[in-house]
Amino acid sequence: MVQKDRKERIIYKALELYLINGYENVSITDLQSALDMGRGTMYYYFKNKDEIFVEIVNRFFLQPKQNMLHLPDDVRVPQMIEALLRYFRFLEDNLMELEDKNINTSNVIMLLYTAYHRFPDLYRRANRLYASEKEKWIRALRNSIIAGEVRRDIPVETVATLFTHVKDGYDAGQTGKQMDFSIIPKQYNYLYELIQVK
Repeated sequence: MVQKDRKERIIYKALELYLINGYENVSITDLQSALDMGRGTMYYYFKNKDEIFVEIVNRFFLQPKQNMLHLPDDVRVPQMIEALLRYFRFLEDNLMELEDKNINTSNVIMLLYTAYHRFPDLYRRANRLYASEKEKWIRALRNSIIAGEVRRDIPVETVATLFTHVKDGYDAGQTGKQMDFSIIPKQYNYLYELIQVK
């Protein structure tokens, strides 16, 4: 149990420091100092800061998205929206665990930009998840059309792309609140209203 707690402390503190200061500006020494932890203890759990960073991106961003995409073949638009909102609630809940309350969505955007720019494997995985999400939206839209919930005249692939990109427009810290994802459900619901059968 103690080992797990130490590893978790390293992961959460590293996430916080990477978000606030940027990946390039955080050294193992900075992390060690922030945790008041010996270097040997740090290296027991992780070889270097790259390994910590990759685990953070996988654990908080990519793996939860992959898990979210395990949806049944008969998924419809409301279920897709709910699945994605669960993903964002998971992310928000974990980020609210951090000590620094000045972190906002702009910090997350920069962290992911760094991840995909510096680590090609993470970039490829993110692209596969994007393609998978878009395919799920296409399937959900077609199922919703068959169910009579969505208009038949919509361009399914274009609308699927719009749904896939809804999260790209979330509030990047403009409200001053830590991790304000409140705009995301509004955007999903507004887009859904536009295509619903009236």
